[in-house]
Amino acid sequence: MRILISEPDGYSQKALEIYKSLGEVLADKKLERQELLDLVQDADILVIRLRHKIDGEVLGRAKKLKIIACPTTGLDHIDLEMAKERGIAVVSLKGEIEFLNSITATAELAWGLLLGLVRKIPSAFNSVKAERWDRDSFKGRELRGKTLGIIGCGRLGKIIVQYGNAFLMDVLAYDPHIDHEEIEKAGAEAVTLEDLLKRSDAISIHVPLNSETENLIGEKEFNLMKLGVYIVNTSRGKVIDESVLLSALQNGKIGGAALDVVTNEDANGKFLGDHPLLEYAKNSDNLLIVPHIGGATYDSMAKTEDFIAEKVKAKL
Repeated sequence: MRILISEPDGYSQKALEIYKSLGEVLADKKLERQELLDLVQDADILVIRLRHKIDGEVLGRAKKLKIIACPTTGLDHIDLEMAKERGIAVVSLKGEIEFLNSITATAELAWGLLLGLVRKIPSAFNSVKAERWDRDSFKGRELRGKTLGIIGCGRLGKIIVQYGNAFLMDVLAYDPHIDHEEIEKAGAEAVTLEDLLKRSDAISIHVPLNSETENLIGEKEFNLMKLGVYIVNTSRGKVIDESVLLSALQNGKIGGAALDVVTNEDANGKFLGDHPLLEYAKNSDNLLIVPHIGGATYDSMAKTEDFIAEKVKAKL
């Protein structure tokens, strides 16, 4: 077996040992696109993170590939249909509910983004770094007593319910795939999407990207929202219509947005050139954008890498 690890920097030593027990491991450095295309030709197992899109070009080169191993739940960076046609198994965290309940990194980031947004923390820090001490320029909002709307009440959504309750917020949740009883048992009021949008002072999005959720939040949904609402998205960029989001920021319809994800992300950040949202953020304090770091903690990455390596071993 030849096992190619495309992003080995900081990789779990335990996971590496598991892969080494299966065959020859190529994990010399983080691969650029052309290097991946060259090396995947001889790989039996490809171990990835989120840097590369595993599309038709990659899969077309992967003549020997049997398994793609990816320590994520979202798999929109992999051409799953072509992988299936080629008989390539995709080993991921999708559906691993028991294990995933121990991984809170993305939920913690979502809450950090919300706090940073409503209290203007990044802008205040930048002001201090510029040797200014101007507290009146950074008045924010409190969360206590406000209404939090959670779109998607699965694993991460339920964690955010707990955080909202801990901050003494009124918590609403919308999820058409989960029984109202389960949502209310988690500590939220189960509502329709329309009701959530109308009532929420802050909205946090936790849905997978699929045909149902692409552009889930568009012009109609923004028009239903309260004036001054805050939006946090740690899901996938395409869940929100970004052109409508930008307009809502520019015209003051929403109080602000914090994004861990944007549409058409790429590993090199080339998509950021003249990106409308980034251009807006450069001169505004009500839009925060971070580079898809939701799951990027030492703790969560080591645990998930070990878990995926064990799944790959069990599959062989």
